[in-house]
Amino acid sequence: MQRHCLPPPPHTLSASAPPFLRLARSRGLNNISRCSSSSASAAATPLHSPPRAHSLPVGCACAGEGARARTCGRAGGRAVGLGSAAGCARDGMASFAVSGAGARLGVVRPGGSARSGGGERRSGVDLPSVLFRRKDAISRTVLSCAGAPGKVLVPGGGSDDVLSSAEPVVDTSEQHEELQIPDAEQVVEEKAYSSAAQATSAAAEESSEVDAAIKAKAPLVEEKPRVISPPGDGQRIYEIDPMLEGYRGHLDYRYSEYKRMRAAIDQHEGGLDAFSRGYEKLGFTRSAEGITYREWAPGASSAALVGDFNNWNPNADAMTRNEYGVWEIFLPNNADGSPAIPHGSRVKIRMDTPSGVKDSIPAWIKFSVQAPGEIPYNGIYYDPPEEEKYVFKHPQPKRPKSLRIYESHIGMSSPEPKINTYANFRDEVLPRIKRLGYNAVQIMAIQEHSYYASFGYHVTNFFAPSSRFGTPEDLKSLIDKAHELGLLVLMDIVHSHSSNNTLDGLNGFDGTDTHYFHGGPRGHHWMWDSRLFNYGSWEVLRYLLSNARWWLEEYKFDGFRFDGVTSMMYTHHGLQVAFTGNYGEYFGFATDVDAVVYLMLVNDLIHGLYPEAVSIGEDVSGMPTFCIPVQDGGVGFDYRLHMAVPDKWIELLKQSDEYWKMGDIVHTLTNRRWLEKCVTYCESHDQALVGDKTIAFWLMDKDMYDFMALDRPSTPVIDRGIALHKMIRLITMGLGGEGYLNFMGNEFGHPEWIDFPRGPQSLPNGSVIPGNNYSFDKCRRRFDLGDADYLRYRGMQEFDQAMQHLEGKYEFMTSDHSYVSRKHEEDKVIIFERGDLVFVFNFHWSNSYFDYRVGCFKPGKYKIVLDSDDGLFGGFSRLDHDAEYFTADWPHDNRPCSFSVYAPSRTAVVYAPAGEEDE
Repeated sequence: MQRHCLPPPPHTLSASAPPFLRLARSRGLNNISRCSSSSASAAATPLHSPPRAHSLPVGCACAGEGARARTCGRAGGRAVGLGSAAGCARDGMASFAVSGAGARLGVVRPGGSARSGGGERRSGVDLPSVLFRRKDAISRTVLSCAGAPGKVLVPGGGSDDVLSSAEPVVDTSEQHEELQIPDAEQVVEEKAYSSAAQATSAAAEESSEVDAAIKAKAPLVEEKPRVISPPGDGQRIYEIDPMLEGYRGHLDYRYSEYKRMRAAIDQHEGGLDAFSRGYEKLGFTRSAEGITYREWAPGASSAALVGDFNNWNPNADAMTRNEYGVWEIFLPNNADGSPAIPHGSRVKIRMDTPSGVKDSIPAWIKFSVQAPGEIPYNGIYYDPPEEEKYVFKHPQPKRPKSLRIYESHIGMSSPEPKINTYANFRDEVLPRIKRLGYNAVQIMAIQEHSYYASFGYHVTNFFAPSSRFGTPEDLKSLIDKAHELGLLVLMDIVHSHSSNNTLDGLNGFDGTDTHYFHGGPRGHHWMWDSRLFNYGSWEVLRYLLSNARWWLEEYKFDGFRFDGVTSMMYTHHGLQVAFTGNYGEYFGFATDVDAVVYLMLVNDLIHGLYPEAVSIGEDVSGMPTFCIPVQDGGVGFDYRLHMAVPDKWIELLKQSDEYWKMGDIVHTLTNRRWLEKCVTYCESHDQALVGDKTIAFWLMDKDMYDFMALDRPSTPVIDRGIALHKMIRLITMGLGGEGYLNFMGNEFGHPEWIDFPRGPQSLPNGSVIPGNNYSFDKCRRRFDLGDADYLRYRGMQEFDQAMQHLEGKYEFMTSDHSYVSRKHEEDKVIIFERGDLVFVFNFHWSNSYFDYRVGCFKPGKYKIVLDSDDGLFGGFSRLDHDAEYFTADWPHDNRPCSFSVYAPSRTAVVYAPAGEEDE
């Protein structure tokens, strides 16, 4: 990914942590309060365990050597979130309706609903804040089950039993965390912790309305128990790569820290399953009796819930604080049974902090919007009536053998200069993706971000889908439609950093600099102008793990592309560092072990609870063990992005293809770690941003404006550009990895670049980056160009479609058989086998070869199954597709047999054993 380096927002807050926060952080994990065995009732149990820091073992090598290489933050690219300049709405303001592409919420007038209980209901909880209660009927028990010794069963999936236990926990190296998915009868509604709530709790558990709501959300098909495997010994990595032996000290330490964290989570939270359900306790939760709101803000000295529902009166709904810095309030239902906070109301938490009084959007908010004419976003209490909630109708598809990913951005997915919607993407773009032959769609910019031009990478509200594109129900409908079409839906999730905004983001949330983030320079990314999470903090782990689970559970996403992982794994963030392949660069003092442990935990969570889910990591460093299972000692990703490939193509496109080295191309495409899968691509959204060029624009530049119509004569530039565009894409898919990615529109060579609507930006040195007058002209996708049968874009799109369907039929990207038989520098020819297919690339600009001998492994008869020179694809139709090619017992290029072909210049041809193409 790429970022622009823009000036920091003017409202950034900074303060040192208060004494009680520093004291809490000095405590050990074993000092957590425990339940008293003599207590007749459920004891108060802390939600928050103090964080701890890692220290690397003595003897680890320092990272960084060699010449300058590619870095995680390349020049240009990602934009920075702008600071909010205005305060929030105040007393007497009504909620608002968002029109157009945004969320559609009704106007809610303050004080418009019946209320009961007077001032008593407005106060904070009288009793000490009890964040979790042990339910005696379902308390966590270590069971000895026949056939499954050593497993810890967590009744109800662990959602109601996450207390620390005074009893010892079974050794995590020998136990499984087996998650029982509750049915409607097993679900126990959370009790509000006020006397009024306790008085009505028994009736609430039997409420038929609540039961009906639960049943309405029941899964479409019966789910099997989901198991999070216990930590293994982490030693298989040394069998996979013996070179890691020299770094055993670091790697064994890393794995021991991971096991220690897993054990602590098991002991104090009831397991990773329960720990990752933070959204069921924190933020807004609804029970039959009312609404509970909890927020972790240890830096605040007082807190109150304000919003439309109480006329933004900070004295109406004061909150109480427990010893771990969690603020809480319970709002009983109105006399008529309606919730105290109407659906669609604006809400914020007002806190007295070390930096002054501030209003913040709740950290766990599920929806936020920007009111017309206002700068900061507002949190929205989102709890639509049951009849308005989207019910998923289609099961999630099984993970395909190979991934063919269509990278998308909802807002810019319309041909019109506007912000597109979830609904339009569902109806117009998803069928296109399916028709083109892709089997997965990766969606960017889902998490709410106040600055549109950040491409979604400066997240302000991590649990809220972007309201620019519609409502949460619209997003669910989109995902369900994709599943109906058999498409996986992957989310581009951002856990590597957070927006610098203080009014509508997490930065300075409780008035301190160290709430969710590292303090001081370590907590600030100097290039991205963003905040960096403290992955060693207990509550940061809860927040991020719960966030990942939220999107999988609530929205049925099928996996993630984790953004900016290189920045997470190293304290230097991969900036101005040459990753030469020396293992000392990966396993030394520059490695952020806390961050790597977090990545191991989140992959544990994803693959344990959602076995079909996919995790892809954006790592430019090439860290060994990145895509090895956590059990074996790896980080646990399914795929890494093959980021060297687009860099290589851009490097080559800056010179004439006469100077391209065939061996260099093959080396870059095949330079992958054994047993670690890659998603390859020749260009993504990064290469399309303003200041850079797409491959098509590198090849054809200004000629694209005048010579792409079929009724006008082509030019040598256009002919060359179209031919190489197809060849680059095919050889990247054919040789570059086990998965393939394309950014929307590039399949047909989308012209120009991406430039989000933006105004001028002032830099600290006094210079100004000019804006584009907030124009959407370059922030859209001209799908009409690829569909027009009178334009040459159509042939490029048809080729990409044929390429995707070819892989779907032969599944060559995941075949065990792969062999490069020829890299001829003078002929400019590359020949390789992938599966049963034989690929022949002639990159020569003028030479075509008759009777060119092609070595192959499998004898028999071959036929052409894909030809980039086909007239349908904008080529010159120089090959006879009805021709048959018979092998001879003539070894060639270290292959046992061979056949002769005609290899036209700047053409790629794929041959398959005859008969298979008609199966």
